[in-house]
Amino acid sequence: MFDPVIAPSGTLLGLLQRGRGDGTLHALTAPRAEALQALDHCVLHDPRHDWQVENRSLYYARLYLDLNGGLDAIEAHLLDPEDALDTEESRTGLALAVLGHLASYGRLDALALLRRYAAQGANWAWALDELALRDDDAGLRALAAPVLARFGTDPAGEAELAAAVRDAFEPRPWRLWADDPRESVSARVRAASEAGSFDRWQRQLRPTGPRPGWSVDAVFEWAQQGLERGAALHVPAARCLVAVAAPEDRPEILAAARSGTDGARCTALRYLADSGAPETLDLVEAAVADGPGVVVDAALDAFERMRTPAAVDRARRWAQRPDVLGAAAGRVLACRGGAKDSDLVLGALREAVRGEGPDAPTLWTLVDGAGRLGIACAAPVLRHIYRETASSHLRGRAARALAATDPSFAAGFAVECLWDCEETTRELAARHAETGDARVVERLRRLAADPAEEDEVQTAVRSRFEQDPQTL
Repeated sequence: MFDPVIAPSGTLLGLLQRGRGDGTLHALTAPRAEALQALDHCVLHDPRHDWQVENRSLYYARLYLDLNGGLDAIEAHLLDPEDALDTEESRTGLALAVLGHLASYGRLDALALLRRYAAQGANWAWALDELALRDDDAGLRALAAPVLARFGTDPAGEAELAAAVRDAFEPRPWRLWADDPRESVSARVRAASEAGSFDRWQRQLRPTGPRPGWSVDAVFEWAQQGLERGAALHVPAARCLVAVAAPEDRPEILAAARSGTDGARCTALRYLADSGAPETLDLVEAAVADGPGVVVDAALDAFERMRTPAAVDRARRWAQRPDVLGAAAGRVLACRGGAKDSDLVLGALREAVRGEGPDAPTLWTLVDGAGRLGIACAAPVLRHIYRETASSHLRGRAARALAATDPSFAAGFAVECLWDCEETTRELAARHAETGDARVVERLRRLAADPAEEDEVQTAVRSRFEQDPQTL
């Protein structure tokens, strides 16, 4: 999947793509046709950089309800001939999740479309999972025949069916079908379920990792073999070293950290960092200076995991460096520095935004650090990140940092956060948004009554009711 193209943050489309609360508020005041066109675009062209962790489906489903939007565009997208060619979950997953939420709100057209796609579509398993949470037994039973027809009756087909049953996220349909009165359905599903359980048991009997009695050399070799296959195994390999390494192996581990194979070097650096070895900091600096990319990344990660006072002191020395080690030092201070490190953390935050933009991965840690340290001077940068980032998770972190640094947050961004796509951001807003705004009171009441809302959000809302019962 290609990175999505995100519209400017000042446009309706850009706000909706980011999942900002202002997106909903603007859509409700914009011409309905324009708002629905932007909404359909977001659902059919998933705007998330990480679609597996960022939330949008409930946000978009609620807006479909508020706008009384039809599902013609989603139906055309799901049932397009391209569905048979592009079977990636990222193409249809968001649309199916939106339909699932709409079905839970009582939209029968969404339920019917999910049923149809589960019977015909390429990403049928996702649709079936959505239906497992929302459909009745009769609706699920009606899907047994079309779903089972996807799998051949030859050994290869039965093996595919067993894998589908074994890996199902929601087991309810399969359990229902295993008790189906039609013998042709129930017998086949029960056999597939038994085969899946047997396959899982066999895999547990065939472990491919380290064995008891391995030497330090064997662990290093395993890590290198994984690297050559394209699998980074230095983290589990470092845990193995904890079990197999003896005091007399320390010189060998130090030598591997200085000049071993890439897999061994990554493993040794991780092991030494986790054990708090004083030599680690010099070895990290050397790895950054002369190691290949994979070793540099492992060295930086190992350094950022260190909790020792020596690591924090070294971070203060390295924070001024204009390289990746300097950036890592800024993140260490953001996590474990004190008030005297505020200027260094603020400088790293500003430099990251200036050099890499509002979506730089390093900002996650630096934004948290600005909030943890209460750096009031960081508020303008945090507001910029909040507005511009395409990551709803980073925006939520910026909101938390603003709550700790910006006195205007409660009357400003906290209000729009009540409509944000991320439940953690809505929870934050429920605790901070000033109730002098009539929209806040109405929104809190709606969140409290919405059965689709997360428990944590509703708990925050109830706490506001208890604090200010006369206003709310």
